[in-house]
Amino acid sequence: MPTATRVPSDGTDREDREPFIFRGYALAFVLVTSLFFLWAIANNFNDVLIKQFQKALDLTRMQSGLVQTAFYFGYFTMALPAGRVMERFGYKNGILFGLVLYALGAVLFFPAAQAREFSFFLLALYVIASGLAFLETAANPYITVMGPPSSAAQRLNLAQSFNGFGAFVAPFIGGALIFSGIEYSASDMAAMNPAALDAYRATEAAAVQLPYLGLAAVVAILALVVRFVPFPALRASGPGGGRLGAVLAHRHLRWAVVAQFFYVGAQVGVWSYFINFAQEMTAVGEKSAARYLGISLMGFMIGRFTGTALMRFVAPNRLLAAYATVNAVLCAIAIAASGWTAVVALGLTSFFMSVMFPTIFALGIDGLREQAKLGSSLIIMTIVGGALVPPMMGTIADRAGTLQPALAVPLVCFAVVCVFGVYGYRTRRA
Repeated sequence: MPTATRVPSDGTDREDREPFIFRGYALAFVLVTSLFFLWAIANNFNDVLIKQFQKALDLTRMQSGLVQTAFYFGYFTMALPAGRVMERFGYKNGILFGLVLYALGAVLFFPAAQAREFSFFLLALYVIASGLAFLETAANPYITVMGPPSSAAQRLNLAQSFNGFGAFVAPFIGGALIFSGIEYSASDMAAMNPAALDAYRATEAAAVQLPYLGLAAVVAILALVVRFVPFPALRASGPGGGRLGAVLAHRHLRWAVVAQFFYVGAQVGVWSYFINFAQEMTAVGEKSAARYLGISLMGFMIGRFTGTALMRFVAPNRLLAAYATVNAVLCAIAIAASGWTAVVALGLTSFFMSVMFPTIFALGIDGLREQAKLGSSLIIMTIVGGALVPPMMGTIADRAGTLQPALAVPLVCFAVVCVFGVYGYRTRRA
């Protein structure tokens, strides 16, 4: 059965004698890998924001799910422009522009909290995500070409392991810095006088200001480092690099676009409502629920490292299909079970989600050569799945009065990923 490993044109297997990273790329590899950590922080702070905005801005679950809609819509609208910018100005300049947008969006959280306008927060999130679209469009293909093609999926999974570390620590940091631990029931809030209620909501809204200003400062410092550190020239060139039709002629890329859309939708949907789900199933407080999310994402981080190791022995597509199947089963358990059984089942999905994004990405651009930048942009655009699934899940939960039926949505998404791993990854043209 075909795998993601590519055989060199001379027919020899060079995997044993080629380095994991090409000579001279080590420092650039470290800096680009740090980007994976930073965008995980922004992504997973959103899971805390959804719960926080329900308190501070009096939002329903469906309304709070628009946090992810604004965020991932930024990816969707900016992925192709990001690819074009890098096609003209190179990877490094694309990374710098992405970091500037990231820092600007984080700074906008300060006036948004002062105004207490949900639309202002959504604008800030859109700007952050626009920056991340540049970072991801640059960083993912950059990592794949920093070493031999035979280890591209393994190398990308290693870099994405640090994304897993960022995802793991984000709920702990966000929960500690943003959540006050003060939660009122609907009846408690109805009994409060207007001045007290307004003061409570103002305090909860202001809680996001300092964490996001700190994040902006860190991103700005990294931008300065990247600016003055030499990067290897990794420009794609050659015919066909900018022709959409030529890129979409690759059947495995089309399948990767579909699979990544459903995967990101499942990931964002599960993590967006995990805090709500844990509270619903076990009645724990918001700070405890955020810590449980962090523990779940620790599994995501561990899965990234172990998945990288497993790919030395298991073909990436087979591991992807197996993990997707397990996650579909875990979602079914979370729907049918109750209490901690349901919470643990949903939490375990993070471990098995770990290899999905980088593996789908690497399999999708396998063999594209000079068309890899446009192919990468198309795959990054599918992150819009994260914009659509959370509001869909929130609507189902609001109507049903419980989140459990809404978990059928990620269950279906994981089934689609499994089909890609079994069938759709094969590299041949239409």
